[in-house]
Amino acid sequence: MGGGRPSAGGLPVTNLPRMRIRPTELDAIVGGTLDLAFRRWDRPRLLVGTRMRTRVGLVEVTSLDRVDPDDLTEDDARRAGAASLEALRHGLADDDRPVFRVGLRFAGEDPRAVLRRTPPTPAEVGELQARLDRLDRASATGPWTAQALQLVDAHPERRAPELAAEAGRPTADFKRDVRKLKELGLTESLDIGYRLSARGEAVVDAARRAAGGRARRRAARPAGTPLPSIGAPATRALRAAGLATLEAVAGLSDAELLAMHGVGPIAVTRLRAALAGPQPDSRAQSAGPSATG
Repeated sequence: MGGGRPSAGGLPVTNLPRMRIRPTELDAIVGGTLDLAFRRWDRPRLLVGTRMRTRVGLVEVTSLDRVDPDDLTEDDARRAGAASLEALRHGLADDDRPVFRVGLRFAGEDPRAVLRRTPPTPAEVGELQARLDRLDRASATGPWTAQALQLVDAHPERRAPELAAEAGRPTADFKRDVRKLKELGLTESLDIGYRLSARGEAVVDAARRAAGGRARRRAARPAGTPLPSIGAPATRALRAAGLATLEAVAGLSDAELLAMHGVGPIAVTRLRAALAGPQPDSRAQSAGPSATG
């Protein structure tokens, strides 16, 4: 992948997969039971201090050392989430590249999630519109930001290929551009499609008013903490049962969740990890100048 954006401390914030981390490992990092990973690489792929964006938030690299596989210990295996030292070494077999020990820690929520929940001031709306204008001017195919925002606004949770078809654009190009909007905190990626954030709604409504129109009336979002990323089938199953927030599923047992068609063990594990971990302030998620709040 390409280079990451600098963090507040000057080190990059990057998206996976510069280093691949399994979902169960991410959950363990958040829970504090895993703080090491071992990888065979030709050369170091990360810098100490790098923060990786993942589905659970930011994961920071706290150390990076080349090690001899023969020097690994049972404590290394435990901290890496391996069943045993033998299992750890077995997972590193069949590859003659150097072994690196990577220290990891959960570094908090993705700053973009905070941005998405934070309604912009009028001055910030102007700055965001200026950035959208620059994206439009830099596009070889012409202005696209207003159309993309309006499509996501009008069709939340609709699949990207359907939105791209309506825009008359290749799906890959449309998804790439929506990622640029996400970087500005204007859209949210869901297990099924996208939706505007409170920040995005404010920008779209400001553009409507500037054109002589009115702010769009939107259905209110469910009060509470949004579901984590659990996959489209599980998300559909929970929503069909009227369960759209973490608070709504908190009282269900694992057996009750697994009885729903589309909800599997991985989805249940992610729900339990989200319920056990620190949650963003749901009041901030529902705040905003538009009808959605």
